Parts: sequence; structure tokens; C-alpha cells
Amino acid sequence: MTVPSAIASFAVVAGVLTIIPGLDTALVLRAAVTKGRRHAFATAVGISSGALLWGALAALGATAVLTASHVAYTALRIAGALYLTWMGASMLRHSFRRLSAEPDLPQGTASDGTLLRSWTRGLTTNLLNPKIGVFYMAMLPQFIPQNSPHLLMGLALAGVHDVEGIVWFTGLIFSAHLAGRWLRGGAAHRVLDRITGCVLIGFGIKLASE
Repeated sequence: MTVPSAIASFAVVAGVLTIIPGLDTALVLRAAVTKGRRHAFATAVGISSGALLWGALAALGATAVLTASHVAYTALRIAGALYLTWMGASMLRHSFRRLSAEPDLPQGTASDGTLLRSWTRGLTTNLLNPKIGVFYMAMLPQFIPQNSPHLLMGLALAGVHDVEGIVWFTGLIFSAHLAGRWLRGGAAHRVLDRITGCVLIGFGIKLASE
């Protein structure tokens, strides 16, 4: 397998993974509607940063620990479940608190938090998802040609996944921004926070019960 053919083949596999609706999609859409495009892109870049780190770890063989050690996988799984449940519960609590304390907040207010916080949320969510680590561990080594530098090739493949992800997220963000013209009010934001919060809690419970 040559480097170009390996990258092309991995791009197909990663592309399918990218467009499957999941936790990343929920976070980016929620940020796009309730906080605006800048926060949504910051969240997307955070997710991409996590994928890049997973790619480097998989290329170096570090994520083999997740598949070889039941304890390591379980620890990361429980940490991820707790984080998702906490984040979902925070969104639910914030939506009800905003109902009583803040009438209708426009986008761009101080309550939206910082771009760094949005980036960190995307990064942390990605890194605490053991399924992403196992995916990279199981798939990425198969696309690293013999005699090629593992770390560089791993980063290149993860970079391909990131490019596909950013393109996909860009489409979602601009679509959500257009739809956001009808979803600008605080009531719509509260509903979206509650839906996303329930989704995150559901992911957390599912992850914990596996």
C-alpha cells in the first residue's frame, strides 16, 4: 500500500464516521444556534484537536492500552460518562435558571462564555470518548504503509479526518446559522439546551452501562 492509496482509503472510512450523527454533531449544532458561528467553530476545532491527538497516540501504539487493559478502558469510559452526564445536567440546570433570571438573551452576550471554553469543551468531549480511541487503534494502523514514519503518517491520517470533519461542521454551522434566524429567542435556546442536555446524559448513561 502506497501513501496516497492509504490516505485515500482512510478518507473513505473516516468520511463515513464523520457524517454519522453523534455527540460531536449535537455539540456543534447547539453552539451554532445558541452561541453563534465563532463558538461553533471553536467547538469543532476542539473536537478536531482531540482527533489529532488520538491519531498521534494510535500511531505510537499508546492507545493499545485501551484494547489490552480492561481497567484502563473502564476508567476512561467511566470518566467520559461522568463528564457527559455532568455537562448535560449543567445545560438543563442553566436552561431552567435562565428562564427565571434572564428573559431573552441575544447571541454574543457574556453568558455565552469564551471561545477557549468552547474549544476546551470540544477537546475534552473527544478525548474522554474511549470509542474514538479504540476506532483509531483498530483502524489507523491498517492504513500505515510499511517503512513509513508511524507518527507522521498517523498525524497525516488524523489530519485527513480533521479536514473532513471541519468541512462537514462548516456546512452544519452555516445551515444552523440560517435556521437560527427563526431560533434567536431565549425560549428557543432553552429548548435546545434541554434537548442537547438530555442527549448528553443519554450518551453518558449508555457509555457507563456498556
